[in-house]
Formats: sequence, structure tokens, C-alpha cells
Amino acid sequence: MIYLDNCATTRIRSEVLEKMYESFKNDFGNPSSLHRLGLNSEKKMENTREIISKVLKVDSDEIYFTSGGTESNNIAVQSIVNNMKRRGNHIIATSIEHPSILNIMKNYEKEGFDISYISTDKYGNIDLNEFKNKLRTDTILVSIIHVNNEIGTIQDIKKIREIMSEKNTEAYLHVDGIQSFGKIEFSLRDLGVDTFSFSGHKIYGPKGIGGLYIKKGMNINPIIFGGNQEKGLRSGTENLQGIIGLGEAIKILDERYKKESEYVRELKGYTIDRIKEEIDDIKVNSPMKNSSPYILNISFRNTRGEVLLHYLEDKDIYVSTTSACSSKGTEKSHILESIGLDDKEIEGAIRICFSYENTKEDINYFIKILKESVDEIRKIMMR
Repeated sequence: MIYLDNCATTRIRSEVLEKMYESFKNDFGNPSSLHRLGLNSEKKMENTREIISKVLKVDSDEIYFTSGGTESNNIAVQSIVNNMKRRGNHIIATSIEHPSILNIMKNYEKEGFDISYISTDKYGNIDLNEFKNKLRTDTILVSIIHVNNEIGTIQDIKKIREIMSEKNTEAYLHVDGIQSFGKIEFSLRDLGVDTFSFSGHKIYGPKGIGGLYIKKGMNINPIIFGGNQEKGLRSGTENLQGIIGLGEAIKILDERYKKESEYVRELKGYTIDRIKEEIDDIKVNSPMKNSSPYILNISFRNTRGEVLLHYLEDKDIYVSTTSACSSKGTEKSHILESIGLDDKEIEGAIRICFSYENTKEDINYFIKILKESVDEIRKIMMR
């Protein structure tokens, strides 16, 4: 099997599985219980909070556990809007946000909020002048995806914060960091964000666990109520084994980040060169600069991405078309549309997402099958 759909989810590391299995056997106490078993569970949960805070270079009491990126985005955005709506009803987002942000915005539009969507250039970089011009006195929230989940573009979050400071806005800055956490180097303190979401299963950890950074001093109200876990922000018995697995995944990634990211960047470059050599009439949609080394989006004109996906799947090779969170990838990509691709280019696009586990041998075989598949699909479509 050659797995190249690591943006949708990653294979959990064996070390993480072992750590979780050990915890399932031994750490069955509820972290909220006052006895020794509960206190032991709480201690292990807080250890993961410390691991995350050191990697993000923030304080441990600014880290909250959630079920994943979608919940983190919802808690941050909805809590900020609920708290700030008396002061204004203007929100700014980009035209290339993940569905977990875009669908929140669509809901707020129905409620009468004024949403401004910032456009991008052909590489997926937002127009900073447009952003500056759209900031208003009644703007209450700016929500920006850090690394785009389909094409890999890295937004200049620090510059966005500088513009907000220049305009003296009281708006909060939320960043969707699902595809950036553990994949590119940054410091949340340096970026100047107010809230930041991340997820375990994108970084070789378990599904069903994620986190949210909330800058100290922010007044964030919960959208889930119950037993007041996570300082009342996210009630419900904590997913202890998921949290422990998340901590182990982040600990390992922190140790191996530089080596793995450099290796993957080289592999991505090799893949692009080989595809250009072997297949004509293509368009590389991911920018060569200012882009995640883990994400590559390419259009194969006169093909259909979902058909190509299944041709590859028949040979035990796995890629994707649009975001895995967007209707199983069968809808037209709003991201590729936003960066100016025509219908044929959008229709023939696939997303290739790399991992430290992929090899050049994998890529050579993948490209061989890819070329055969593209040639066959084009022959069928030209009939």
C-alpha cells in the first residue's frame, strides 16, 4: 500500500499506540475523581498539556482539550462572536477556509451577521491590502486558516496581526492551525494570535482528540455545558487515552520535526519533477514557495479527479481530491475556484499529501501507475 492522503488523516505511530494501550490498561480512573486513581489520570493529562505548551511556546493553562479541529474551531469562533456581538456584527474570513469555518460563517450570515471574505491570488495568498481596507470599527473577529488544507499555502499570520494592530482594531484573531501544527515552524507568541486550533490525527496521533489555544485573559464562554471540565470551557469526561496519545505524538514529532520535514520537502520536489517529466498537460496548483512541504495539489487536464482516485485505489495507492471533510470530496473545490482555476483544471485535480513513511520507491511506482491511469482516462474521455 502507498498512502498519500495524509492531510485527511495520518497513520498513528506505533509508539503512540503502545502508550495508549498501556494507559487503557492502567489509567482507568476519571480525572475528575478525588481518589488516587483520579489524581494519577489528571497528572498524566496535565503532562500532555505541558508538552503542547512547550512546543507552541505558550503557558500550559492556555491549552484546552477538545474532540478535534472542527470542535476547536467552533468553540473559538462561536464563543468570540457570542461575547462580542453587542459591539459589532462584522466578521472577516478568507475565501479558502476549511468547511469547519466556512459553514459557521454561512450560519452567521443567516443570522444577519456581515461576513467579508478576503480574496487570494493564484497561489492562495490573501490580499493584505484588501484585508486592511475591510477592517472596520465594528469588526469583532478575523478567522484565517494558517496552512491551506488543499494547496498548502502558508498565510502570513504575523503580518495580519500587524495590520490589525495598525488599525487599532479590537477584533480577535482566530487561526485554524490544523494543517500547520507540527508541519511548519512557528511560535504562537510571535504570531500574536488569540485562539489557535489543532488536531491529533493529522500528526500521527489518535482520532477524536484535539486542542485549542486561548490567549490568557480572554473571556471565552462555553458552548457545551456539564461538569465544568477544562475550566468550564468544554464539559464532559476527558478522553484521557486520546490525550495521552496526543501528548506522545507531539513529543515524538517535536524530536523528529526537522529531519522529517526536510525529508518530506525533498520528496515533494522529487514528485513534482517526476510528474512533469512523465505526464503532459498538467498544472501544479500548490505554490513552490511559502507552502507546506506535506501538501501537493496538481490538475491533470482532460481527466476527472475522482475517477483518477479510484484508478489509483485499484492499485492500492491512496490520494484525495478536495478536503476529506467536504462531502467526500465530490463537490467542486471552492479553494481551487478561488485561486482562479477553470472547470477542467478543478475537475482534474488531486491532492497528494506526504508522510515521513513514504519513500522514493513509493513515488516512482505511484507515478508509473499515475501515468498509466491518466493516459487511459484521457483516451476514454476523448472518444
